[in-house]
Amino acid sequence: MKGILRTPIAEDEVRALKAGDVIYVSGLLFTARDEAHKVLLERGEPFPLEGLALFHCGPVVRKRGDGWEVIAAGPTTSMRMESLEPEFLRRFKPRVIVGKGGMGEETLAALSEVGAVYCHFTGGAGALAAQRIKGVREVHHLEELGIPEAVWVFEVERFGPLVVAMDAHGRSLYAEVGAAVETNLEKVLARTKEG
Repeated sequence: MKGILRTPIAEDEVRALKAGDVIYVSGLLFTARDEAHKVLLERGEPFPLEGLALFHCGPVVRKRGDGWEVIAAGPTTSMRMESLEPEFLRRFKPRVIVGKGGMGEETLAALSEVGAVYCHFTGGAGALAAQRIKGVREVHHLEELGIPEAVWVFEVERFGPLVVAMDAHGRSLYAEVGAAVETNLEKVLARTKEG
């Protein structure tokens, strides 16, 4: 399935997605890496997060007049947020998480519980991602956390392509590939011992 999800994204839209689907997001996408996750969990949401897309990203931005220009917005390795993401999902209910590298079993369980998906965005394509960002709506905790860790709220149009890698039904492409690699490795090692 290919489709465009527009924020705020409804739970039933997300539950209709399956691992392997390719989607795009239009509307509001906010960034949060590990430090931002901690601050938001401690202090609460500075704006309604439910139904939005969460991007594991430390963007490269520059001041342009009274506003900001996004130069690059590549994904951060998502496993950094694994200890924080399940609680974050349960409290704030973003419907789409965008990152790279996948996340663990606890996040997978929270995705199923809450009705959210984790989508893979290609690493090294930060300039491509920036082209889909139409503007910076607001930024939170900038002075405290600095540019990469601040919570940036972007207006995006057809942000993607995003591959649904972990769905709301307990399926993880990362786990499936890992299991296949393990099985193949065992076969190779067995052949090596025989030869």
